[in-house]
Amino acid sequence: MTDKQTAILKTALELFSKKGFYAVSTNLIAKEADVSEGLIFRHFQNKMGLLHAIMQMGKEKVEPVLKSIAELPDSAQRVHAIMELPFHIGKEDYAFWRLIYSLKWQNEFYDDEMSKPTKDILVKALTELKYADADAEADLIMSYVDGFITTVLLKRDSIDITRLLETLRKKYIQ
Repeated sequence: MTDKQTAILKTALELFSKKGFYAVSTNLIAKEADVSEGLIFRHFQNKMGLLHAIMQMGKEKVEPVLKSIAELPDSAQRVHAIMELPFHIGKEDYAFWRLIYSLKWQNEFYDDEMSKPTKDILVKALTELKYADADAEADLIMSYVDGFITTVLLKRDSIDITRLLETLRKKYIQ
């Protein structure tokens, strides 16, 4: 990927995550990235192509993390690692996750591919742990994770994330 393509994607991600996908034009992205709008169309075809490229970059970043969790030897460790994921989101990834969570509410953009591998790991681990309804338990944990991600993204500077994580560990991860 060229420096200009990287600049376009980085700019699009920042603008989409702050202003919303529909509110951002390719013209604004081009101005902010200091490139021509034609260059955006040449590399990404359109705004949807930009979004798809951003989503692909995010998936590529998440895959090794989930792979390492799936390879943990103990089922309970896999469940715990997934529950703790939101607390390990680096600030450099906030824009991506803000975008993901804003798109969740826009049905035509909701991409179940992002959460399916996580849920699959949970279902397998919970089945191994002999939960009667591993699928429902996995949905419950995924709901917790969604809430934690929202809390981390929206309130990280106003709440004690470390204390919240320790409370989670005491209550559910023993």
